[in-house]
Amino acid sequence: MDSSLIIRKAIGGFLFLAVMLWLAIFLPVWKINYWQGWLYYVVFMLSCLLITLYFIKKDLGLIQRRLKGGPTAETEKLQKIIQALSSIFFLGIFIISGLDYRSRWSCVPFILSIIADIFAAIGFLIVFFVFKENSYTSSIIEIGKEQKVISTGPYGMIRHPMYSGAFLMLLFTPFALGSVWGLLPVAGIIITIILRLLDEEKYLIKNLAGYKEYMEKVRFRLIPGVW
Repeated sequence: MDSSLIIRKAIGGFLFLAVMLWLAIFLPVWKINYWQGWLYYVVFMLSCLLITLYFIKKDLGLIQRRLKGGPTAETEKLQKIIQALSSIFFLGIFIISGLDYRSRWSCVPFILSIIADIFAAIGFLIVFFVFKENSYTSSIIEIGKEQKVISTGPYGMIRHPMYSGAFLMLLFTPFALGSVWGLLPVAGIIITIILRLLDEEKYLIKNLAGYKEYMEKVRFRLIPGVW
């Protein structure tokens, strides 16, 4: 794919995300005066923007691989289902969190919302370091040409550091939005992603040389010393 086309698609994808995320955050609340939503929106989109700009400059191949995504991009039926469920749960985080805040089903102290935004940003930072370490981090389960097992950086501690960063961001998202009940869809998306990575490992053992040996060396999947 031509580099200018990759950049245009990346920018277009970012703008689309900016609009969709704004709607997902503010429509359920049905008001603009929602500082938790604005702060989270800035943290989320600024993180995405900085990561996108960095890799547009440093690694267009990664950007191209990240452009493919969603249920329709997957080749395996199970992964299509998992991706579809993950998308539903992800949207559900914002819908339930917004309805919770609007109806005051729960109460989150403002300081906890701010701390949650910090942890969400840390989650994005972890994802950034994963992308920097592994240029073959695709949005779908696939093996790229000349791809090798990466065992350095965050991959030296856990086998799926990108999912760990995403989990951290997702876990703190409801609190950042002033909600406790938003944790319900978070639980759903965590389950689907765990199912995804277990299936992904089977694929990598079969198709990526040295991955089985890597699993024996790095024994934990998501949390060092735990699992």
